Amino acid sequence: MTCEQASAPKEFDPMLTVVQILGVSSEDEMVACFLSGELSSRRFGQNLRSQLAAAGLAEQLLTRPDLSDAGANFARRALLAAVRGYGENRDLFENFPTHVTWTRALLSADEATSVRYLDYSYWVELSGGSRRPADAAARIKAGLRAFDVPNEPFVDAAHALIRGERFSPLILVGERQDNLVCLEGHLRLTAYALVGFPTDIECLIGTAPVMSRWAR
Repeated sequence: MTCEQASAPKEFDPMLTVVQILGVSSEDEMVACFLSGELSSRRFGQNLRSQLAAAGLAEQLLTRPDLSDAGANFARRALLAAVRGYGENRDLFENFPTHVTWTRALLSADEATSVRYLDYSYWVELSGGSRRPADAAARIKAGLRAFDVPNEPFVDAAHALIRGERFSPLILVGERQDNLVCLEGHLRLTAYALVGFPTDIECLIGTAPVMSRWAR
């Protein structure tokens, strides 16, 4: 089973209300999806490949994840710890809760517009302070840059969407569905905003009562 496949829907987080539930998810699926997204990232992909090589691991661990393989799941968690501090309370995952309920879902266009970027200087600047992808899209279309970083990757991703390319799921977190922050997939989220959120967006949603310690 890969991060593109969902478990059969059974019991769901009562704090979660979305347009359509696709199934329960898991920490292992989240980790696999996170690493798959970062592998294709211009910013993070090379470091991830270097960590794979240093550990003697093949890219297939990320490109074709088998969630039924406990050893492979352990290797992916260790890899995410090495590159982003997952499970070690540092870097991206500082103050991230230990116990998170993961659900696979579809967000409508209206719900997607309410998702906020990570509280990080670049995304705050790109969105003009709001951390809303629609505001970032408007600024990109106006030719504004954050810290003089080129906007071409966002435009290229938007063109890919227009051509019909399917993106991997976004990873979003919060205490409730109506107050979600993007954990992984900021470029893809921005591309959706650039084309006006024309479709329901597949995502993994992580909820926890203390998520606000991370998802400010």
